[in-house]
Amino acid sequence: MLTASHPFDALMEITARPRTVFVQGKGSWLWDDTGKRYLDFIQGWAVNALGHAPPELAKALADQAARLITPSPAYFNETSLKLAKALVDRSCFDQVFFTTSGAEANEGAIKLARKYGALRKNGAHEIITFEGGFHGRTLATMSASGKKAFEPLFEPKVPGFAKARLNDIASVEALMSDKTVAIMLEPIQGEAGVWPAMTGFLQQLRALTTQHGLLLIVDEIQTGMGRTGKLFGYEHADIVPDIMTLGKGIGGGVPLAALLATNEASCFAHGDQGGTFNGNPLMCAAGLAVLDMIETPSFLKAVADSGIYLESELQRLSARHGLGEVRGRGLLLALDVVRPIAPSIVAEAFGLGLLLNAPRADTLRFMPALNVTRDEIAAMIETLDGILTKLGAARCVA
Repeated sequence: MLTASHPFDALMEITARPRTVFVQGKGSWLWDDTGKRYLDFIQGWAVNALGHAPPELAKALADQAARLITPSPAYFNETSLKLAKALVDRSCFDQVFFTTSGAEANEGAIKLARKYGALRKNGAHEIITFEGGFHGRTLATMSASGKKAFEPLFEPKVPGFAKARLNDIASVEALMSDKTVAIMLEPIQGEAGVWPAMTGFLQQLRALTTQHGLLLIVDEIQTGMGRTGKLFGYEHADIVPDIMTLGKGIGGGVPLAALLATNEASCFAHGDQGGTFNGNPLMCAAGLAVLDMIETPSFLKAVADSGIYLESELQRLSARHGLGEVRGRGLLLALDVVRPIAPSIVAEAFGLGLLLNAPRADTLRFMPALNVTRDEIAAMIETLDGILTKLGAARCVA
């Protein structure tokens, strides 16, 4: 237990946070400095693919730190080469550029698409993105995002991002012009409340981009690395994108992300792209450890099975309490609670030692560790059931 008061004021105030300080984690559980235990169904927003402090990841980091932390990105290092080859071998892509955040990976995808347009599409530079989409917090990725809260911030935005409607191919076609170079989307819009792009829509986008010689970019920052029950979300639609971005789960908790592209789309010249920590062997060692764990068919099947179980339990809760639909795939799911009570549910759950996320006032999002157990899912459902029962009783009294 920490005895001194915490210097909360030393951190820049960027969001509302409870005055709780976490000091330890293991699997699906976190402990604060008072010893209170919390069941974590956020996991850093789908970051901790293997839960908190997985021993395989800790060992990989310790072993790599004892050998080499970084030689600088001016030189090759063995670990980044191994991880790049492993990702290429397990995907439809040919080349990888490592970054430290999903926003940086998406920024790289935007730059790569614009370079492609300059070289091969007569200077085309516009990228069609989607209402409700979320691609990061750099100026360019905020501009690409379709998050309403971003609209008045940090003006002027970076131009060149027209917004279509998800699952509406006509809205995409209406925005296309000779300035269009790419279409960029998340297979599931997580921040918007877990809204999936339908399989047919993804296939239509692939056909449309192929027909017009455009790039198809899938932002798999949240859906990649086994989160949906397949290694990458695009696999569910049986399509071959041109560019993919990965983040969150690829590092299992350490800052690692990646930009992947086909040979056709890979057109950076020397000096076009770079970064101080890109391909850092310490982070790439974490990526290799995560990939080694999650890539096996048995692990991915377990993720899919856990997702089916969680979905069925959420549907049962919804029917019991008169709530809305359950959306998503695998272990990225949302429950529509119909009324703007999700923040109240999150706060009540926190007090009971359960961490939940409300991306919207009427939506709860569930992003547990990929190796979450059925007992842990059942414990979460039991706590949530009690909260919903209490809120329902309060509504009746009111």
